Amino acid sequence: MIRTRVGYTGGERNEPTYRRLGDHSEAIRITYDPERITYADLLEVFWDSHSPTWEPFSRQYRSAIFVANDEERTLAQASLLAHSAKLGQKLYTAIEPAGTFWTAEDYHQKYSLRSDPVVMASIAERYPDGSWVDSTAAARLNGILGGHAYRGELGDLGLAGESEARVRRFMDD
Repeated sequence: MIRTRVGYTGGERNEPTYRRLGDHSEAIRITYDPERITYADLLEVFWDSHSPTWEPFSRQYRSAIFVANDEERTLAQASLLAHSAKLGQKLYTAIEPAGTFWTAEDYHQKYSLRSDPVVMASIAERYPDGSWVDSTAAARLNGILGGHAYRGELGDLGLAGESEARVRRFMDD
């Protein structure tokens, strides 16, 4: 991952917010390097990160893949069919064209990272201009602290001391 942002998409309202969402869904925009991870690999992470077997109770919290082109649509549909067969269940995942993505409010960005004040302080010190929210390091740390595996070296993330120790302990759990 290069960067991630949470926000809203799939609806008609201009400039939605969490309190004025309209018909949008909460979504994650992922910027990635296809030389390091494929779209098919990202789809695997998607399926492993939630349970698509539950019928959505609202448009806001539904399972959806927003595709940028026909190739992504084809891969997403094949992946959906494969996972449905693997689970032996219907999957309630929409596959729709990616429309306008509206970035969510700052307090929604990197929620897991923001929840660890020691690691967050270390990142804020490294990015004093506030650009941390768009950094690769913040995206990766947010994933680790959110319970997702990380195969890289922590030294690449610019942590030291207690911050690095906290993240390592989290990875060992």
